[in-house]
Amino acid sequence: MIWRSNAAVCAALALLMGLFPIACHKEEQAVVGVAKNAVSAEQKAQAAAQASAQKSDQQRAALAAIPLPTKSMYVDVHEPGAWANPFVSVGAESLTLRVTMTDPNPSSMGKGTLLRPEAARRQELQLRPADLAEALIALPAGAWRYGRVVAVAESPLASPKDRPKVRRNVEAAIQKLNDLGIVVEEWPAR
Repeated sequence: MIWRSNAAVCAALALLMGLFPIACHKEEQAVVGVAKNAVSAEQKAQAAAQASAQKSDQQRAALAAIPLPTKSMYVDVHEPGAWANPFVSVGAESLTLRVTMTDPNPSSMGKGTLLRPEAARRQELQLRPADLAEALIALPAGAWRYGRVVAVAESPLASPKDRPKVRRNVEAAIQKLNDLGIVVEEWPAR
């Protein structure tokens, strides 16, 4: 009787020993699969980072054609309506880019009158925050009268409950502009 129970135990152990390598092999394959996925994800992240860096370099190069700002030209401008360079108003979900184009008529006769109003050359564009760099690159050189400087302000239309989100968006816009090599003039001056 002892021999039969020992035989049963031995048979059970032999069966387990036979299955043990199969279980280990499956776990080993799972670990190898996870490692391959991790390496693949890391390679994709590195490729995305390189593409982003190349895109930022290209954007900086496109904006390098615009001269550095001349602070003496805008230091006395205290009203957003008088600002002649791009002006970004930051809201909770979007940005408003206001641009005043140059007068195509070089003559000083009639400048600023009803025949050639400055307001007719002013355009406002609603943008997603991710599109700010492309929008600024697309502007003609005449839109940068003070040089490579942009005014940024919180939207006066934003509700008080959205102020923290607006402030985060302002800081993100300022960071993006600085990364592009653009000087930021924050309104009102903090």
